[in-house]
Amino acid sequence: MKTKTQVCIIDDEQDGRDYIALLLENEFPEIQIAFQASSVEEAYIYLSKNSPDIIFLDVQLQDGTAFDLLSKFREIDSQIIFITAFENFAIQAIKNSAADYLLKPIKKMDFIMAVNKVLESIKKNKNSSGIPLNENKISLPTLQGFKLTNISDIIRCEADSSYTTFYLTDKTKIIVSKTLHDFEEHLMKYNFFRIHHKHLINLFHLKEYIKGKGGQVVMADQSVLDVSVRKKNDFLQKIENLE
Repeated sequence: MKTKTQVCIIDDEQDGRDYIALLLENEFPEIQIAFQASSVEEAYIYLSKNSPDIIFLDVQLQDGTAFDLLSKFREIDSQIIFITAFENFAIQAIKNSAADYLLKPIKKMDFIMAVNKVLESIKKNKNSSGIPLNENKISLPTLQGFKLTNISDIIRCEADSSYTTFYLTDKTKIIVSKTLHDFEEHLMKYNFFRIHHKHLINLFHLKEYIKGKGGQVVMADQSVLDVSVRKKNDFLQKIENLE
């Protein structure tokens, strides 16, 4: 089953969030609202651990601005549609890598055009990074181009903000400027499991599990990784059912 496009709505006005949610429900049923926030702080906590495909970001929030929020991150690997009541924020939005911006009150047609534009951009990006070429390989984008990698050679993947490091069986590593979320769904089909918000592991390269509150795993490359408490039960059940 195809996973829905994930979006986050950040707006300090409930009516504003509700209107965007209604437009998405009516016009884009393939999109799922993953989270809503009304402040910089709420949004920061969520975006520190999650990477939605699209962020609808109001410029002026309860405790700061959209630009205050963005300054907390080295990079955000999401398409950002800025929302503002003031047209003079457009230039600043563009400088902050805006995919598009919408003026309040949001017009339905402008909204539809902006979202369609972003969806097309997401589609193009996915076709050039991290999309499986066949049942056994994955394309990993690098600064020089891309590397074709056997999925079975990936021991583990580690998240670092908007980057992901792939650790391979030949002891090399590949750093990719994409989030772990971008690869998680596909790799889980090949018995990968996200044991922690930072770690996605290949269960076929798991050597040992060490008991604890969440516990730890030892991988084939001798790395010792924490298992989060909330992932522990699902992880142990997955191991029991591993084929």
